[in-house]
Amino acid sequence: MAQIQPIFILPEGSQRTTGRNAQRANIMAAKAVSETVRTTLGPKGMDKMLVDNLGDIVITNDGVTILEEMNVEHPAAKMIVEVAKTQEDEIGDGTTTAVVIAGELLKKAEDLLDQDVHPTLIVRGYRMAAEKALEILNKISEPITEKDTEMLEKIAMTAMTGKGAEKAKELLSKLAVSAVRHVADTQEGKLAVNKDNIKIEKKVGGSVEDSELVEGIILDKEKVHPSMPDTVKNAKVALLDVAIEVKSTETEAKIQITDPSQLQGFIDMEEKILRDKVEKVAKSTATVMFCQKGIDDLAQHFLAKKGIYAARRVSKSDMEKLARATGAKIVTSLDDLSPSDLGNAGVVEAKRVGDEDMTFVKDCKNAKAVTILIRGGTEHVVDEVKRAIEDAIGDVASALISGKVVAGAGATETELAMQLRRYAESLSGREQLAVNAFAEAVEIIPKTLSENSGLDPIDLLTELKSQHDKGKKWAGIDVFTGKIMDAWKEGVLEPLRVKTQAISSSSEVAGMILRIDDVIASGKSDSRGAPGMPPGGPEGMGEY
Repeated sequence: MAQIQPIFILPEGSQRTTGRNAQRANIMAAKAVSETVRTTLGPKGMDKMLVDNLGDIVITNDGVTILEEMNVEHPAAKMIVEVAKTQEDEIGDGTTTAVVIAGELLKKAEDLLDQDVHPTLIVRGYRMAAEKALEILNKISEPITEKDTEMLEKIAMTAMTGKGAEKAKELLSKLAVSAVRHVADTQEGKLAVNKDNIKIEKKVGGSVEDSELVEGIILDKEKVHPSMPDTVKNAKVALLDVAIEVKSTETEAKIQITDPSQLQGFIDMEEKILRDKVEKVAKSTATVMFCQKGIDDLAQHFLAKKGIYAARRVSKSDMEKLARATGAKIVTSLDDLSPSDLGNAGVVEAKRVGDEDMTFVKDCKNAKAVTILIRGGTEHVVDEVKRAIEDAIGDVASALISGKVVAGAGATETELAMQLRRYAESLSGREQLAVNAFAEAVEIIPKTLSENSGLDPIDLLTELKSQHDKGKKWAGIDVFTGKIMDAWKEGVLEPLRVKTQAISSSSEVAGMILRIDDVIASGKSDSRGAPGMPPGGPEGMGEY
């Protein structure tokens, strides 16, 4: 009997894993990613030190920063990293929570796959559970408004607890809430917060407690001429997107000079052009000028003579923020500059911060763009405080936009798991198994909080569940005492959107990974394995 020749449909060097092996490898990779960031969760979470190939160091416990710096290679693991990025872009906080839940959903799914439950059944059950979870979350959340200063500050503090900024969290939370309030706008009856209007400027030196909020903008620019005033009070600010220089001709031109007096005339003409330009600025009654382009040396001298404070080559984004802070209009033609285009600032001053000269534009009335200046002993401290402040700002903004808040400390997840189990009982068929698995997966958050704090997760979770069964929906874990507390009373608050986004994105990515039963990585045959694959091909996947 003739032997049947195997048929190859893929190019040489392609690697392929199919069926259960593919699912197992993908789930292992996703679990590896979530295990990496799991230890950073909560007030007692640890930090990671990430060193790149240039020797630059990042020390953080911010989920998305860790995953981005790690340069994850595995295709399924990359999908989990995307969950963290989505959470960061949408909310700005809760990245670790989202990744840990996604990893746990896949872990629970693996148990069901081992019991021969079909992947599409699990995916359908997960989708039903996620929809129900969002419904439950909306029901148990509490309202919040812009006036609830104390609650907003507690939200900011909760976001910063466990990060490098913790020792100054009272001060920093006040700064974060105040900054969000300044830039909040009401559009069509709804509150909108554009976080881009909060500029975060970091400078090494001093301590974290020296950080401050400036109602206006801090520019990394110095005044262009030493004899300009250092401080301008009640400043009238002009914003120019035009160079204060003599324009060179567009086409190539030669100027022939036969007589020295002609050369003098030429120089005088240049001077007159610059003097006229400065005169136009002075005529508009501006006392401070920020220019997006260059300012000629001679023009700098004329501006200093007029007592006008000027800075040049200010970035476009800073110009836009200055416009929002001072109310000035950005002008692209000097002939068009009029007093109505000017903005106002209480004080514009040149200040030396650390080893750099900076310009503070502050005390702007009704500033719609503000700056938080972060100080700290070393660069790594300042960077981590910046990440903590960004999380806090994201949380406060999310709470105001959705107008709803829940408690942290694992309280929300425990309540959610309890209500999902009740929902599962109402289902018939195998989806019930998936919904129960979803409920168990959500409990990974209180479990991780207790593990990271060196507490016994089994005892704590049992006690926590019994409190929730008694109707205490905000019972959570006090990681400092190892007891159960009322998280709401203790001020451990989080915006509802952190939870809803984490649930929806983690269930979506888990569903997507579970439906994959074939991984085909194309590539030329070489010793390093296919591109996008770890060394050793698909078999090596689980080791990442």
